[in-house]
Amino acid sequence: MPEECRKLNMVATQEAEAEGPRFGDYLGRSNQTSSQKQKHRTGWGYGLSGRSHAQGPGSQERLSTCPHPVPTFSMQVIPDWKEQEWDPEKPDAYAGIFHFHFWRFGEWVDVVIDDRLPTVNNQLIYCHSNSRNEFWCALVEKAYAKLAGCYQALDGGNTADALVDFTGGVSEPIDLTEGDLINDETKRNQLFERVLKVHSRGGLISASIKAMTAADMETRLACGLVKGHAYAVTDVRKVRLGHGLLAFFKSEKLDMIRLRNPWGEREWNGPWSDTSEEWQKVSKSEREKMGVTVQDDGEFWMTFEDVCRYFTDIIKCRLINTSYLSIHKTWEEARLHGAWTQHEDPQKNRSGGCINHKDTFFQNPQYIFEVKKPEDEVLICIQQRPKRSTRQEGKGENLAIGFDIYKVEENRQYRMHSLQHKVASSIYINSRSVFLRTEQPEGRYVIIPTTFEPGHTGEFLLRVFTDVPSNCRELRLDEPPRTCWSSLCGYPQQVTQVHVLAATGLKDSSTGANSYVIIKCEGDKVCSAVQKGTATPEYNVKGIFYRKKPGQPITIQIWNYHVLKDEFLGQVHLKADPDDLQALHTLHLRDRSSRQPSDLPGTVAVRIFSSASLTAV
Repeated sequence: MPEECRKLNMVATQEAEAEGPRFGDYLGRSNQTSSQKQKHRTGWGYGLSGRSHAQGPGSQERLSTCPHPVPTFSMQVIPDWKEQEWDPEKPDAYAGIFHFHFWRFGEWVDVVIDDRLPTVNNQLIYCHSNSRNEFWCALVEKAYAKLAGCYQALDGGNTADALVDFTGGVSEPIDLTEGDLINDETKRNQLFERVLKVHSRGGLISASIKAMTAADMETRLACGLVKGHAYAVTDVRKVRLGHGLLAFFKSEKLDMIRLRNPWGEREWNGPWSDTSEEWQKVSKSEREKMGVTVQDDGEFWMTFEDVCRYFTDIIKCRLINTSYLSIHKTWEEARLHGAWTQHEDPQKNRSGGCINHKDTFFQNPQYIFEVKKPEDEVLICIQQRPKRSTRQEGKGENLAIGFDIYKVEENRQYRMHSLQHKVASSIYINSRSVFLRTEQPEGRYVIIPTTFEPGHTGEFLLRVFTDVPSNCRELRLDEPPRTCWSSLCGYPQQVTQVHVLAATGLKDSSTGANSYVIIKCEGDKVCSAVQKGTATPEYNVKGIFYRKKPGQPITIQIWNYHVLKDEFLGQVHLKADPDDLQALHTLHLRDRSSRQPSDLPGTVAVRIFSSASLTAV
């Protein structure tokens, strides 16, 4: 720690030793008045780093509020001592007040605490350092406990939630037992690259071995790892093997991860452990660069292959870069608050449960967003309002939550009432947050966040990250609203969904077939993306139309894209009667002659659904 910070901690240490705390006493100043403390407010900041200066409890007899140590020991406290409101030359002016910021439900919350810490027999009973002049980890824990309501509310918490609280990022849990990562080198390498990217950009990562029963908790395996412990990942790198110029030119590298047991003891004893012979394969300069030490401090290196072999879970908390002034990939974030609420009226009820409850599923909140690139990676996170602080009142358990994503019509503006094509689905879990990373083609999508069971209520925060703005918003209306103009201009009598699947045998121009389709109905139109270089394109485009004149046909046109002027390839007209229940039609293309239209090369495959009920689709 900087010398100035050590002086600050020594002040608290000297005063604590002078007071000689007994059971239930607290370390720190006890003679400061409220007015003095308000006058001398002390700020405390932190930054993310690879290593922590603190260690976990040195004795199993001390109490623990795990998983809080994981994010704490994954970062380094970096206070700007020049901005602190205390003078090391005048310790009497030290107010003993600290500020911490935690990210909760979409905003940074300022938590203010004093420097009095709980002890037993003059020893800190929760998170603490093995060095007596370091208090920052205990202060962080006290602030976090205050945010949660009490120290007890931290017990048995979720590591992913804690990582989000400390960073404002999004946590992505990864099950290492899925995907056969041990034998599938390609998948393992892809996962390592993702972990490396998260770490290199300031994210926090933890790894753990799942304890299947209560008896398994704290069980130490033969390899030295402990079940139920969340290990903080403190470094991720490709390690160069060999010595001298041979190592440089041979360029053989090994994917490795450095982990730390927050308890500060019980290390990995397999390959690449502190005293392992494998380190002879690495040059001295490379070992120094990696910070390899031979001591039982709870920190050790493992190959990523062994990580996948022995650990069962990894949690990546990625810090989403939304800055426009960055050399790294930036994201556009949409952040929306919502709630699951109950109502007797089905059209107003917003607590319908998961897809298992088909009668009420579409009563849930619905959010629409757009993917505007040919293909884009989408990050989606839903977080329910924290309830751990009310657990003692019998209402602190998290709801089991999740969400489904559906690809919908390109022009949809109203809520879904029937199943569309599901493209992705999250897990359902009683965690505070649920995350999903998915890649989707260009189009419009609807997210339906739900509780697992209907009738459960609560608030939630939805975060959607895309490469370009997604125009994410809530769908509130079930159908077009009636206005004062409805009696004059008419109101829709029928809803029609048109799904253009594909075309075959299109005219191939000299520049190649780069076709797209346009669906027209009563002045509205939907246009597909251009399908390049094929005479048998798959459009897979949908449009939904609320029709005031059901007798007027729907027109589907196919065009060939050119730089100067597009070429008309043909069209079809559809009556779209309500009796036509999603039957597949294969129709020959016609020209635009109003007298005797003739056939043109090619056919188009179309599905149509119409209904007099505007809430049928």
